[in-house]
Amino acid sequence: MTRIDAHQHFWSYSQSAFDWIDLESVLAQDFLPADLMPSLDDAAIDGCIAVQARQSEAETTWLLALAAACPRILGVVGWIDLRAGDIAERLEAWSGSSGLVGFRHVVQDEPDDDFLLNPDFVRGVRAAVGGGFSYDILVKPRQAIHVRRFCDRVAEGVSAAPRLILDHGAKPDIAQGGWQPWADALVEMAQVPSLYCKISGLVTEADHATWTADQIARYLDHLLACFGPDRLIFGSDWPVCRLAAEYHQVVDLIDAFITRACPEARDAIFGGNARAAYGL
Repeated sequence: MTRIDAHQHFWSYSQSAFDWIDLESVLAQDFLPADLMPSLDDAAIDGCIAVQARQSEAETTWLLALAAACPRILGVVGWIDLRAGDIAERLEAWSGSSGLVGFRHVVQDEPDDDFLLNPDFVRGVRAAVGGGFSYDILVKPRQAIHVRRFCDRVAEGVSAAPRLILDHGAKPDIAQGGWQPWADALVEMAQVPSLYCKISGLVTEADHATWTADQIARYLDHLLACFGPDRLIFGSDWPVCRLAAEYHQVVDLIDAFITRACPEARDAIFGGNARAAYGL
């Protein structure tokens, strides 16, 4: 079984392009494929999915160029203006791009908590998934309560079940012990059979300096109870994970969770489910 890291980022750092990164942060530098490959090797990970970090079609083009030069980048989740009036034409322009598996919008940064239900946005996502692309859902708990309705609306009029992926388990507030409304929202959205969930990005939702596996276990257990082992997907969220943990620590965290809770699903969570979700 091919082992896949289904969520990581590359960037060529500049302060203007990445103004969300503090100048003194470990993230304020370039992160390119050559920087990731040793970590993949050490963790016996065969390939990865590169996910957009900026809302720019130019970055999508750049990521696809990286993928063309590095066979271990198995797919790219890019960005497109899904609210555009000419979204069908824009999607058609991308339809022949080798390596482009889907799109993502940084909904977590939208000031409107109801953004997911914006009719133009729903129409754009429906067009994308109807055209064979996946869509990654990036939300915080206050927005997660709308994910079920969003998924239902996207599925209207789409002939095949849309391939939808929830990023970072909807970002529970682990550092503060936050549980609701996140927990109930997960129960509700998991009723959408075509929605997958990445168990990624959790270390950075915990306290960066003092997190422990035991603190995160409760959240992982809830994600497993909601989605089952056939819809959970491993992702490192490298290099963002480095705010709280090195690559091997993230892999070890998820590996230990699988060993404890669902050892029979190791191949699925570390690769098989990502292949299905992204149509690799």
